[in-house]
Amino acid sequence: MKRSLVIGCAAVAFAAGCGTASAQAKFDILLGGDAYFQGAYVDQDNDTGLRQTEFANRFRLNITPTAKADNGLEYGARLRLRASGGTANNRSTDSDRAFIFVNGGFGTVQAGVINGLSDEYGIISPNVEGIEGSPDAQYLNYYVNATGAPYVLGSLRTLESGDASTKIVYLTPSVAGFQVGAAYTPVYGSSNTDVNRRKNSTAYHDMAEVQATYKGEFGGFGVEASAAYQFAKAASGLEDLSSVHVGANVSYADFKIGGSYAFSGDSGYATGTRGVDDQQVWIVGANYTLGPVILAATYTDAKGIDSNFAGLNSRAHVWQAGVTYTVAPGLTTGLEYSYLDNKVGGVNNDANIVLWDTRFAF
Repeated sequence: MKRSLVIGCAAVAFAAGCGTASAQAKFDILLGGDAYFQGAYVDQDNDTGLRQTEFANRFRLNITPTAKADNGLEYGARLRLRASGGTANNRSTDSDRAFIFVNGGFGTVQAGVINGLSDEYGIISPNVEGIEGSPDAQYLNYYVNATGAPYVLGSLRTLESGDASTKIVYLTPSVAGFQVGAAYTPVYGSSNTDVNRRKNSTAYHDMAEVQATYKGEFGGFGVEASAAYQFAKAASGLEDLSSVHVGANVSYADFKIGGSYAFSGDSGYATGTRGVDDQQVWIVGANYTLGPVILAATYTDAKGIDSNFAGLNSRAHVWQAGVTYTVAPGLTTGLEYSYLDNKVGGVNNDANIVLWDTRFAF
């Protein structure tokens, strides 16, 4: 019933807005993307056989062909290519976005490989990837969590919204700053031509997400907020997915503060699991912009099952601070310090991580 409603809303909106679309002959091909190079120094408790210094890099390229019909309908597709890691003799390139879209007075419909709503549009704090001092992923790449950090540290919004599976997404037009969206994914972990899979072949199936967002200004104050709910049926022997996320930021002049809360309970746990905390993550952060410089700080409190889903109880406190400098339009460099206080099953694996990040976006 719920998944039928999600699909039906997208289909009705698309059909109502399209009418007879006489397309122009010209298609525009838009190119964009980003790249970064990082260097890190890591000092952690469980470091047997590990290096203290690391380098990492990533390059992503967005290819977006678009056209506009005589009736105003905009349509096209997007492919995001990503240079993947590997050894010197085993390089590869993959894609983590591959979808078609239509935009019109009815809103937006996207269909294909894309992340969920809260991953794309959910508010976690003022500090997101690209701002040093952000909880959004990067420092964890350098933490070897032999005893398992909380799983939710990699899922700061709804629990599985970062799953780039084949899905359909509908977004309403923005009205007075408000926008609502819905998404449906038949099979968790699916991609491209992945069909005819049995419903218990992956952790979740029939996964749906709904989200509302708001952006506005009041007397010089800027406000942005989001609220999302994600649900799915789980494979035999696992708890169903039920995850909520709320977040908000407030800005004034050059200062911005905000945070978020996500609760996912025992989603994905083996049925009958005992002694493991419910999954939840609190985030609070602030930043200050001083010309080309952004000063940022974030605190994250996460708990729940370990990242390996081995049934261990995990708790982490993360303190972060960073400075980001805009060298030129699209080119930034910055320095970040993260202290991770992590305990899993009574075992400590604390870490100090110093990260230098230089990136180019175009």
